[in-house]
Amino acid sequence: MILKIKSTQVRLMIVFLFCIQCKQLLAQKSSGGNYAEKVNTLIGSKGKGHGIQERYLEAGYTFPGAMYPFGMVQFTPTFFTEEKGFVVNQLSGAGCEHLGNFPMLPLPGALKTSPDSMLHLDPQYQVKSAVAGYYQVKVKAKIDCELTVTKRTGMARMRGLASEKKMTVVIGSGINSTTITDAQIKITGPGKCEGYANTGSFCGSPSTLKVYFVAAFDARPTASGTWKDKVIQASSTSATGENSGAYFTFDISSGKPVGYKFAISYVSLENARQNLAAENPGWSFDQVKQEATAAWNKYLGKIEVSGGKTDQVTQFYTHLYHSFGHPNVFNDVNGEYSGADHQVHKVEKGDYYTSFSNWDTYRTQGQLISMLAPKEMSDMVASQLAFAEQSGGGFARWIMGDTETGIMQGDPTAILVANAYAFGARDFDSKKALAIMRRGAEVPGTKSQNILTRPYLEQYLKKGYMHASMMLEYTSADFAIGRFALEAFNDSTLWRSYLKRAQAWKNLYNPSTGWLQSRNEDGSWKKYDEDWREASYKNYFWMVPYNLDGLVELSGGKAKAEQRLDEFFSKLNASYNQEWFAAGNEPDFQVPWVYNWVRAPYKTQETVWRILNEQYSNRDNGLPGNDDLGAMGAWYVFAGVGLYPMVPGVAGFSVNSPIFSSIHIHLGTGKTLVIRGGDAGKKYIKALKLNGAALDGTWIPWSDIRNGGALEFTLDAVADKNWGTKGVPPSYDND
Repeated sequence: MILKIKSTQVRLMIVFLFCIQCKQLLAQKSSGGNYAEKVNTLIGSKGKGHGIQERYLEAGYTFPGAMYPFGMVQFTPTFFTEEKGFVVNQLSGAGCEHLGNFPMLPLPGALKTSPDSMLHLDPQYQVKSAVAGYYQVKVKAKIDCELTVTKRTGMARMRGLASEKKMTVVIGSGINSTTITDAQIKITGPGKCEGYANTGSFCGSPSTLKVYFVAAFDARPTASGTWKDKVIQASSTSATGENSGAYFTFDISSGKPVGYKFAISYVSLENARQNLAAENPGWSFDQVKQEATAAWNKYLGKIEVSGGKTDQVTQFYTHLYHSFGHPNVFNDVNGEYSGADHQVHKVEKGDYYTSFSNWDTYRTQGQLISMLAPKEMSDMVASQLAFAEQSGGGFARWIMGDTETGIMQGDPTAILVANAYAFGARDFDSKKALAIMRRGAEVPGTKSQNILTRPYLEQYLKKGYMHASMMLEYTSADFAIGRFALEAFNDSTLWRSYLKRAQAWKNLYNPSTGWLQSRNEDGSWKKYDEDWREASYKNYFWMVPYNLDGLVELSGGKAKAEQRLDEFFSKLNASYNQEWFAAGNEPDFQVPWVYNWVRAPYKTQETVWRILNEQYSNRDNGLPGNDDLGAMGAWYVFAGVGLYPMVPGVAGFSVNSPIFSSIHIHLGTGKTLVIRGGDAGKKYIKALKLNGAALDGTWIPWSDIRNGGALEFTLDAVADKNWGTKGVPPSYDND
């Protein structure tokens, strides 16, 4: 009878696993394939060798390990200290050391010397698979380690070579990518541990946030203990402080793999336990991996491309993958999260998100998520409204965890919210959003936590000029606020008022030099190269995307602007302060499409083609700059499909030639936009039709395609210098 029961259980388990596999195959079939397998998570995980002091130059700062769409956990080696092992949290493309908590690493044999800071462990990674939701790597050529994730948990499966008799897994608690000031780990039972650690700092901005961690193995260890600095504490059950952790040694002579799983929370240990129980109660690594793959296929399948070069298909889905990596869910399964006031709150609707690199993402990623996943983007906007209310009333610029880091400049969140609304993410309190926007733009001293929303606002309002690059960001925000007021509330009075404010960029134009420049408080001109944040005066010159006609006319006309653009694109990989195009830096993202405004659209087409082919590749160093939480990934996606969202707060696209012969974009409206005729080998547009009607302009309003339709491109290897010159792309002036 016992054998019969066991046999029945085995049969039921086989049927259960078969059903899971069938469900997975059906999901792949319905979405057109396994898009997760098309992703190469190694892209951007290395730099191009400029040296440790200039790692930001042509380095993606991405990570190769497993994450879930918008998930809380990133189970991966880090860009900064990959030798420490597989961490539980990391941001894709953020250019300063950060997070990297609770690194775990399996090592062959028993533990003989203390892991200390874990910097000397030398894992000697040999990557076997790096796709969406799954990472497989060999450690020290002796241990095969597989990683996968749920939204709030991570899971590993570790197997030693047949010759290996023991394996030790070390877990660093007092270790991350910056400096730990408070950490604790406790071994709570055979093969179980839990603890907490502070999350460190980011670009000089400290955080008081703690990450709570619970973990377990599916095998009973033969030995366990802790370490502190250079001392192993055998059989110890707790350790605290910097350079501390726990270890577990297992007998692996049977060849059976060792399973490991963990969950995190930024609220409490109890919430971490609940997260683990809710999302990963069992020990089926394959099931968790399949569910992660299905989640990625759901999101990646929102855009189906075919007919391009194999490497470009891989790049496309990798960049789309990066676009869906952040922001991150921050609430636990019970809805609790750590708010901007550092108190525990409970989200009332949907999910609460963090990791907002808005100075980067307002230009590309915000629009992409709004188009494809408006529910998620609406929750992201609502999260930032809540953060503003909890932190002093103003929008934050760059949020990590529950902290406004204050990184970068301008008022990017106002633009991001306006963009979200324009592109279809509208399920948030728009009245509250406009009030917060206006407070930051009109009331000097408005803050988020201890960071001013708009530094130098009083001078900007009184005199109409200030630090040039910061002010150009303000004018774009002002324009976006006005558009939001018009679109959401039909408030033409507020729209005209903010449109007028946005034209203050003209106060920066120095007729004696022909460039935009900073001015002293008394109105005198500063030197041409002063006050440009992470860019030169030639980069920021083009940052008037809402009134390019006005900029071109004021600075000498279309012919002169075209000449300046030609010189600007003589190289494509400028570093900070160099005076040509920087493919890897956000202030330049929109500049290739400026040719569409000077009536030379064929040069937009060839310039974007050059950037895609010369600055991006399917290699670990294949990014021209920091991914910045999906900002660069979304740029590639838009460039690849031939539509770029150019104007802040305005729903529409500037056109270039797509690189795939067939593109199906499944929009958040439930409709599908089909784009045909792209060709990776042909740069130039010869003809374009929208739903059968010929277009001879380079601007397509979102309203024309939000309910689906068909764009038919005809491309050629020879430039048609006349196509696209008759239609007039939008510019907004006071007149």
